[in-house]
Amino acid sequence: MALRARALYDFKSENPGEISLREHEVLSLCSEQDIEGWLEGINSRGDRGLFPASYVQVIRAPEPGPSADGGPGAPARYANVPPGGFEPLPAAPPAAFPPLLQPQASPGSFQPPGAGFPYGGGALQPSPQQLYGGYQASLGSDDDWDDEWDDSSTVADEPGALGSGAYPDLDGSSSAGGGAAGRYRLSTRTDLSLGSRGVSAPPAHQASGAKSSATVSRNLNRFSTFVKSGGEAFVLGEASGFVKDGDKLCVVLGPYGPEWQENPYPFQCTIDDPTKQTKFKGMKSYISYKLVPTHTQVPVHRRYKHFDWLYARLAEKFPVISVPHLPEKQATGRFEEDFISKRRKGLIWWMNHMASHPVLAQCDVFQHFLTCPSSTDEKAWKQGKRKAEKDEMVGANFFLTLSTPPAAALDLQEVESKIDGFKCFTKKMALSFQPKTKPLDLRCGGQKPACPSCRLTTGALTKVKESRRHVEEGKMEVQKADGIQDRCNTISFATLAEIHHFHQIRVRDFKSQMQHFLQQQIIFFQKVTQKLEEALHKYDSV
Repeated sequence: MALRARALYDFKSENPGEISLREHEVLSLCSEQDIEGWLEGINSRGDRGLFPASYVQVIRAPEPGPSADGGPGAPARYANVPPGGFEPLPAAPPAAFPPLLQPQASPGSFQPPGAGFPYGGGALQPSPQQLYGGYQASLGSDDDWDDEWDDSSTVADEPGALGSGAYPDLDGSSSAGGGAAGRYRLSTRTDLSLGSRGVSAPPAHQASGAKSSATVSRNLNRFSTFVKSGGEAFVLGEASGFVKDGDKLCVVLGPYGPEWQENPYPFQCTIDDPTKQTKFKGMKSYISYKLVPTHTQVPVHRRYKHFDWLYARLAEKFPVISVPHLPEKQATGRFEEDFISKRRKGLIWWMNHMASHPVLAQCDVFQHFLTCPSSTDEKAWKQGKRKAEKDEMVGANFFLTLSTPPAAALDLQEVESKIDGFKCFTKKMALSFQPKTKPLDLRCGGQKPACPSCRLTTGALTKVKESRRHVEEGKMEVQKADGIQDRCNTISFATLAEIHHFHQIRVRDFKSQMQHFLQQQIIFFQKVTQKLEEALHKYDSV
């Protein structure tokens, strides 16, 4: 039987070789092997081409033969596909604004930035949508990876490797690092054994009472953002790792609710002098950009692939933070002046967004990108690169680094209302920026998967509701249900802080754009007035 897949979301092809998908559409796959996160297949209209692997869920019928448990049929080839078939997609949340986010202006009327929202000035432009649950490299040959990124050195050559300062962890394994000072192990594990598919423990382990027999079910859709990002593992108490004091990220209570703690040392970054360079005796060419951070004033040179690598690390490390896409790759015309100028402007926008985020701007991998002179100290660059790629505080472990306000509990029903309102607002904002034929590609709203932070919180709230139901039925201890709610509370704090930052940046950028527009209008009409005055004075001599 041919391998098939079901589309989870709508996808509109924008480049040659791609095909469009409709939600719930069943496709035939040409190959099981993905190509840098893309699959090839045939849609229901007979079009053949590529589409993102994360936009579909593979459907594979069981092959005849004995299964592991002796029942008929063999297990599905993929662990993320249940043997019984495809799990129905959950219904979309109601598209209703909560009172907190209800816009006050009628459709078509002008509404000042921030109106109807409790978030005052600040900034965020609509962030381009990222593919969730780990970075997926975009298809194309632009600035391909080459040998300068890899060499024959081993982990033992790097600072903190075994034999050069590493120390054994509490569980007997080894962690790289200069010592245990300032490092402590955090864990969300409990003594409750969570079944992999929500199955109760065997009868032999249930003698202590019915309350320990129930577990919160696991999501069978392994493509889910909630699962892939590690949110489910964190909520269910399966995250653990060593956290350094410097890795702690603080969420504080501001006038309008949770927000990220401000960066005490704000900075900006300029990108200038795009220069064409060659290597391998002219066989490979690329464009190098000069970056100058204001807090160091030391220029560094970066290629597009360096930005691409940084994006991958940030998207993997921060599942609840909006990391916008980079300017798109292009296979041809990469050295044309117009394309270079357009890419430079896109990179400037991207860097401004990164530098203005109180969390992203301070993380180690971003500072390594901004400060390490890769062209003059290749060894230091590679050591920092490998350190970032081996970072344990990613996915579920990222939430271990969050510090929330003490003795502060959120009303989860109010959180859910705010999340639904925010998703509805961003969708409407997306549609207002683009014609209906081409919706804006935002991480929140539009026709692409919703904001990862929103999906994380929604998934966490679902687990809380399930655990409460178990408590009411006498199948789960209150203490264990409270642990799930506390971890959901952590994710909710981070999500609301990110929403607050979104509105801050949105207001700041709208203000900046309007000021620039009005200034240009003033200059234009001043020139018009000058020309009219010159024409008027010509009649003086008639």
